[in-house]
Amino acid sequence: MQVSIACTEQNLRSRSSEDRLCGPRPGPGGGNGGPGSGGHGNPPGSGGSGPKARVALIPRPPVPAGALRESTGRGTGMKYRNLGKSGLRVSCLGLGTWVTFGSQISDETAEDVLTVAYEHGVNLFDTTEIYAAGKAEQVLGNTLKSKGWRRSSYVITTKIVGGGQAETERGLSRKHIIEGLRGSLERLQLGYVDIVFASRSDPNSPMEEIVRAMTYVINQGLALYWGTSRWSAMEIMEAYSMARQFNLIPPVCEQAEPHLFQREKVEMQLPELYHKIGVGSVTWSPLAYSLITSKYDGRVPDACRATIKGYQWLKDKMQSEDGKKQQARITDLLPIAHQLGCTVGQLAIAWCLRSEGVSSVLLGVSSAEQLMEHLGALQVLSQLTPQIVMEIDALLGNKSHSKK
Repeated sequence: MQVSIACTEQNLRSRSSEDRLCGPRPGPGGGNGGPGSGGHGNPPGSGGSGPKARVALIPRPPVPAGALRESTGRGTGMKYRNLGKSGLRVSCLGLGTWVTFGSQISDETAEDVLTVAYEHGVNLFDTTEIYAAGKAEQVLGNTLKSKGWRRSSYVITTKIVGGGQAETERGLSRKHIIEGLRGSLERLQLGYVDIVFASRSDPNSPMEEIVRAMTYVINQGLALYWGTSRWSAMEIMEAYSMARQFNLIPPVCEQAEPHLFQREKVEMQLPELYHKIGVGSVTWSPLAYSLITSKYDGRVPDACRATIKGYQWLKDKMQSEDGKKQQARITDLLPIAHQLGCTVGQLAIAWCLRSEGVSSVLLGVSSAEQLMEHLGALQVLSQLTPQIVMEIDALLGNKSHSKK
């Protein structure tokens, strides 16, 4: 389906911000979700015929354009932002489980990492149905169960990717979205996830089918929100347009991979989606698969992701000509990091956090000590003045520019 962004923008201008986020207002006695909408329509007794009372609407004070309402946790110093323009509050730094949980680190270390993260205010934990063939979800679920933390105090996200052996265990068909999410919930030992991501667009599945399936799992209480991962801006706009056309639930965020050497999407495309349709960003790999550190120094250490079985592609990437050039740029950033009193890694994470529309940056760590170091990026964020950012841009020489 081809979607005209210009046409969609015109429709958006004709709606209020409340309409854009909450959907069209229902008519008398009617919900906006249709039969079995799972509570997304009017509350019981709110419709029906009879005289209608006039209600005075008091507008909320305007929020500055582009502002992510940020607060700081008491006792932890963690910062919290809205997930896109939804009401869900997530920690600026989240914890990912790719490579580590169920694979690179022991279950005991995974529990230590998760505990330190939670105690320091991290409330967003991300996983996927295929990480370590599902074991990452099992480790995360076992730890959450043993800790006994209130379910309302943290946010769990998982992604429907499709790494199964059967043809029906791949892609974003209605069948796989529903069955894949139920499988994730069983491994996580949870009744629901807060966000389910549709990872990578699926050309074999119609967009309407994907959006209807995501609406179904939300209405069934299996998830609270849905988002996209590694989708193009056009595909996200198509999903949003489809949701509005058929009165379904649109995505609230995109999970992307921006870092100092991969900037265009997070700088040029995602902010536009955030402003126009309220889609925020949860980003991952802020250190470019651990490349953005000062520990490599032209070589690949024995204890790093690039030496893990199945990650030869990462080792090849580091040892390629582009990889060597990027490591040279990292060395150039060391004086700025020293000036700010931080590591290059902390600088890179803080740089990701300053990007417009970014709700949270996911960290991948193999120890509690490494996690604590990365959490120090929060103190660096306030030091990233426009002058410092200009210096970084000048050293990297890859700032994105509008093509208009």
